Amino acid sequence: MDDKLSKKFYKIGDVAEILNVPTSTLRFWEKEFTVIKPKRNTKNIRVYTVKDIETIKMIYYLVKEKGLKLDAAQAMIKRNRDGISKQFEVVERLKVVREQLIQLDNALASLK
Repeated sequence: MDDKLSKKFYKIGDVAEILNVPTSTLRFWEKEFTVIKPKRNTKNIRVYTVKDIETIKMIYYLVKEKGLKLDAAQAMIKRNRDGISKQFEVVERLKVVREQLIQLDNALASLK
């Protein structure tokens, strides 16, 4: 789970900002992917849980980073959600390590 996610529920604008995607993309994916089912509060506003956000991150990874079409991404999630989730987690960890290495390299370069 992301350290930034400390609340119990998030509005669609919050989720869009966290994931750096437009709210329209989230609404569209909600229609296309059966695994995205945000609850609605008493004012009929979508509220996403941390689990919903993790699922959307996985969809983002499959569609935007791996380049899969929506049907293929949906099929992969249905067929092997745990495997996709583990693969996604590894990629996310590698991104963090890469960023840390870049920062370390920049710090070392500034010492020269």
